[in-house]
Amino acid sequence: MVKRVAIIGAGVSGLTSIKGCLEEGLEPSCFERSDDIGGLWKFTVSVETTGHGMTKVYKSVVTNITKEMSCYSDFPFPENFPNYMKHTLVMEYLHSYAKHFDLLKYIHLKTTVCSVTKRQDFTTTGQWDVVTDMEGKRDTAVFDAVMICTGHYLNPHLPLESFPGESTITEIPRLL
Repeated sequence: MVKRVAIIGAGVSGLTSIKGCLEEGLEPSCFERSDDIGGLWKFTVSVETTGHGMTKVYKSVVTNITKEMSCYSDFPFPENFPNYMKHTLVMEYLHSYAKHFDLLKYIHLKTTVCSVTKRQDFTTTGQWDVVTDMEGKRDTAVFDAVMICTGHYLNPHLPLESFPGESTITEIPRLL
């Protein structure tokens, strides 16, 4: 029986996790809450927060790592891409990667993972219940493994407690 793997997030790590599962003979199902792959590399015009603490790139973002150091080992960036790329080229690359390795059919877009819990028989099966919501429709599925690929930029960390008096500042002083 083929082991089923839930992958949460279709960004850089989620895509390569799908591919890795397929190479190992596993059955991946990737859940992405937005309407596209790419994770934080997907630029959106909206100035509002995304509502889930999701961090996104801004319009002028350019990578600070060369393309040779940031590509997948089995899928280099195209030769004509500059060494340091705008986020649009990174997204183009991620779409090319997903298409090249036929990963899109394993991705459920606009699907939020609501909960991941151990099944009652977890000690013997090692299985998980994964509850998802796709546009108001709830579903529960059983998986043998779960990979969390949401990245460490999902929620901003603001260590405001390290700045005594921060909450009383009403105006930022101008520096000369």
